[in-house]
Amino acid sequence: MKNIGILGSGVVATTLAGGFIKNGYTVFLGTRHPEKLNDWKAQYGDSVSVGSFADAAAFGDLLVLAVKGDAAIKVLESAGKNNLAGKTILDTTNPIEAAPPVNGVLKFFTNLNESLMEQLQSAFPEANFVKAFNSIGAPLMINPDFNGVKPTMFICGNNEEAKNEVAEIISQFSFDAEDMGHAEAARAIEPLSILWCITGFTTNKWDGHAFKLLKK
Repeated sequence: MKNIGILGSGVVATTLAGGFIKNGYTVFLGTRHPEKLNDWKAQYGDSVSVGSFADAAAFGDLLVLAVKGDAAIKVLESAGKNNLAGKTILDTTNPIEAAPPVNGVLKFFTNLNESLMEQLQSAFPEANFVKAFNSIGAPLMINPDFNGVKPTMFICGNNEEAKNEVAEIISQFSFDAEDMGHAEAARAIEPLSILWCITGFTTNKWDGHAFKLLKK
């Protein structure tokens, strides 16, 4: 199985790390403050390591970017372009402004004509970014229970092999992957996080809703 390098140490990063470990992967979390994860790491033993962003990126055959959107480029720079080259990067980020929501609606620092993932792909052209897990809350990221109905996970990216890798992971985590095409589709996928969060902000419920694409 592929080694997984996760760039980030927040709740999304640790939740996805736990999901990978549950499915038999070995994981390395990259963070600026490894000591903060000592207690979390202790519960997984040898299945997880913690170190720098560069260490995690070098370790991973497949990488996960799980940081705040406004920190994404700096984190990837810290990881090192050579450590990213040729690798699939599962991109969970959203370009959320550091501003409070208005009636439950978040603000973005991008516009509808260019997504954050497109900016990342342009800045690191040798890597293969795939947008995923950006429009679902951490409590629902691993094997969510919707009475037997699998939620839809919308993905996009320029590399077909990379999208296939991510789709396999999505299936292991009990979602249906829906490929929306090339990186430009992230202009539509990233704002789904705004829509998903409205329910959370207005009802204070963050673990009971997900998207489902219906077909016939």
